[in-house]
Amino acid sequence: MRKQIILAALAAVALSSACTKQFLSVEHTSAVPLEEYFTTEPHLQEALVAAYDPLEWFDWTDQYAPLNIMSDIMADQIWVGGSSKTDNEFWHLMMNYEALPTNCLGSIISDCYSGVKRCNDVLTYIGWTKDLPAETAKSVEAQARVLRVFYYNILWKFWGNIPYYEENLTGDFTSPQFQADEVYAKFIADLEGAIALGALPMKREGSEVGRVSLAMAYMLYAEAVLYQKDETRYGKALDYMKEIITSGKYSLMPNYGDIFKATGEWGSESIFEIGYKSVGGQRYWTWVRGAGGTILPRLISPYNWNGDSDHDSGWGFAPVRQETYDMYDAADTRRAATCWSIDASLRDKYEHRYQDTGIWLEKYVAYKANTDADGDADLRFNNNLRIYRYSETLLNAAELAILTNSTAGADGWLNDVHSRAIAGTTVTLSLDNIKEERRLEFVGEGKRYWDLVRWGDATSVLKPDSYGYRTNTWSESKKYLPFPQGLIDSTLGKTYELVQNNY
Repeated sequence: MRKQIILAALAAVALSSACTKQFLSVEHTSAVPLEEYFTTEPHLQEALVAAYDPLEWFDWTDQYAPLNIMSDIMADQIWVGGSSKTDNEFWHLMMNYEALPTNCLGSIISDCYSGVKRCNDVLTYIGWTKDLPAETAKSVEAQARVLRVFYYNILWKFWGNIPYYEENLTGDFTSPQFQADEVYAKFIADLEGAIALGALPMKREGSEVGRVSLAMAYMLYAEAVLYQKDETRYGKALDYMKEIITSGKYSLMPNYGDIFKATGEWGSESIFEIGYKSVGGQRYWTWVRGAGGTILPRLISPYNWNGDSDHDSGWGFAPVRQETYDMYDAADTRRAATCWSIDASLRDKYEHRYQDTGIWLEKYVAYKANTDADGDADLRFNNNLRIYRYSETLLNAAELAILTNSTAGADGWLNDVHSRAIAGTTVTLSLDNIKEERRLEFVGEGKRYWDLVRWGDATSVLKPDSYGYRTNTWSESKKYLPFPQGLIDSTLGKTYELVQNNY
């Protein structure tokens, strides 16, 4: 069944920055009509680069909203922090499952629909481009379609009942609003079509690093299928995971802690990252959509830190829970690589803020070595955001093997991940052990909340805590966030009106 919605026209294509630390240079187009400009392959590639651009915006456009933190604050491993419950108040409301239309996450909506719009543009421009080789056309099409699904997948998980369109809106820029199951059906079919083009390499290398790969498309597919609990596609998702594994293109990094260092970016374990850069960065408070660094490390580091010369100061958001640190075995190498537990002798070297634990997310904490002189100081951290890693491929494969009753090799996939963390030990293959491995493996990476929801464990795990910070219990009625009230109001009297989610 359909409901109706309108979305305001989203930003026109901005051809001023790239999505990775390499990639393409672009030119200003305002003096030439679009129909004339986008007729050459270099200009088509510029439009494709623009479709990648919104990936960099999530950490800050109109709101501080890093993708990993926005989901993890709704789970059970990090706190919200900041100066008080009113600092980034919408984070605190999300954490307690009481987000309001007048105070809620909204910037990700505009960022994702900007991405959708730009992907649709690329698919239109392919038909305008003269003398375009067939293989190039298929490659550009596949990238644009997978990116479009990536943006829709984010919107679908956070808001569920959203507008979906594959051609840009005209007239009063209106579109039907679909139920969450319908949205899934549409974008999973689009993703299958993009994969079927056969135009994506299993891994991007050299100057192509940062572009969509076949492995990235496969991981996106498995993520969506598992979240939807789409049993009809479990077998295909498992086959995709096996293809990644047997390709030989990816492997676990021997040292877990190396994954999140600058030297570990796009390493052997990396399937997809959102790229940021400090050298040559053009991201300023006055132009936050410029290519450059990320603000994430500034957000999630101790406030006014002066305990050593290596770490940089932050704003005290997203402290790691003590229970998260305590869940690790002392021999688990993931503990130190995930949790920077400040020594008791240094606890007076920063200003303790709300929900302080003295433990911070080592994976993305602020280091001075990860900045340079270009761009505003808060926006110049070069930490790439890891989206899909090979360890998740292995755990996806093990889980899908159990779900399809085809477990040959699955114990090896699970124990490749486990034994890297605790050398010389193994665990038996079971869904519970896969859940535990994911809980330990992906702290701070934006996986935990969605896992709990899809496993049906959210109501039993996401409950009031002993500290009085979370006072509500998650329920199915809280699965989707409310739409911002301003967006709802803007649709009144239009061709289609936005119908609010339950909240």
